Amino acid sequence: MAAAPQTTQTLRHLRRARDLMDRDYAEPLDVPTMAAKALMSPAHFSREFKTAYGETPYAYLMTRRIERAMALLRAGASVTDACTAVGATSLGSFSSTFTEIVGETPSSYRSRPHDAAEAMPLCVAKILTRPVRFG
Repeated sequence: MAAAPQTTQTLRHLRRARDLMDRDYAEPLDVPTMAAKALMSPAHFSREFKTAYGETPYAYLMTRRIERAMALLRAGASVTDACTAVGATSLGSFSSTFTEIVGETPSSYRSRPHDAAEAMPLCVAKILTRPVRFG
């Protein structure tokens, strides 16, 4: 049986939680906190979020964090500084997640040239350098 279509109100509540993740990605966010922002229980929020956006709230948050870390690494930040700046608490977990999402380690990403991304307008660079999960 197919799930019922999401209402405009549900999508509006989910957007509030997604905006929270986009804005406060470096803060220690967990599913109950995000669910509260969407005025839903954690389990219901997780199901509805995945239906609306195609990934779990945690996966979305981690992708945002890695996206921001990529920009910091392109700007010359150390891997440790990028890890800390995006709210990751473990360098090992950060490196593993970065490698899973980007397809290369943070160190190798940082060390290679990014001239093309720097030469294009920021709005285009944000779209073309957005990480896509591998696997």
